[in-house]
Amino acid sequence: AVVGTGNFHEGNARVYTDYFLMTADPRIVNDVDEVFNFIRHPYAPVKFRYLMVSPNHMRNVLYNLIDDEIANKKAGKEAFIRVKINHITDETMVTKLYEASRAGVPVDILVRGNDSIVTGVDRLSDNIHARGIIDRYLEHARLFHFCAGGKNKVYLGSADWMPRNLDTRVEVAAPVFDEEIKADVIRTIDMGLADNTHSRIADGTGANTMYTDGKPPFRSQQALYDAYAGS
Repeated sequence: AVVGTGNFHEGNARVYTDYFLMTADPRIVNDVDEVFNFIRHPYAPVKFRYLMVSPNHMRNVLYNLIDDEIANKKAGKEAFIRVKINHITDETMVTKLYEASRAGVPVDILVRGNDSIVTGVDRLSDNIHARGIIDRYLEHARLFHFCAGGKNKVYLGSADWMPRNLDTRVEVAAPVFDEEIKADVIRTIDMGLADNTHSRIADGTGANTMYTDGKPPFRSQQALYDAYAGS
């Protein structure tokens, strides 16, 4: 089975950055089969064990993952949420992230396009940081990383956090079980958050101020390209 973040097309691959998980893991393969059964028979009962699938239950699974981070933070455990995505405009999802921030959960977001989150508001979103990378390639991957008490739950898929993606389209996000692939996805998020040459601060003001941290210049797209070219 193949679960991707979009643009399964050799032409777009020259312009877009995307992720594709190719796997024979029966946990994912069986659920993918159920997705196609659901498309063919949309009114038949269906249950997905491992995939997040909208419009069925992706929204609720994401809420539960965020709630787990909130609970872990309140219990004194390590907690964080890190997201690489195109758009975040869903009102209730934004409210949920504000709830996590108020609980002290660090939320780091790489968002390419529309973002309805206002960051840095005292006692509301002061633990949320959002930036967008504008560079040679169009950032297009949707990657979700939850601390999960040190278990590092990682997902990749097609859905932005918008009403249309969560409520009215068939969208899929798959858990990454393989530890090597999981580390690769986490590295991509790490590098994006470390970018200080093509990263703009998304704080809700529309200023698009360039992000700088005083460290040596780091261009994440070039670093990832070099890393893959050398592997």
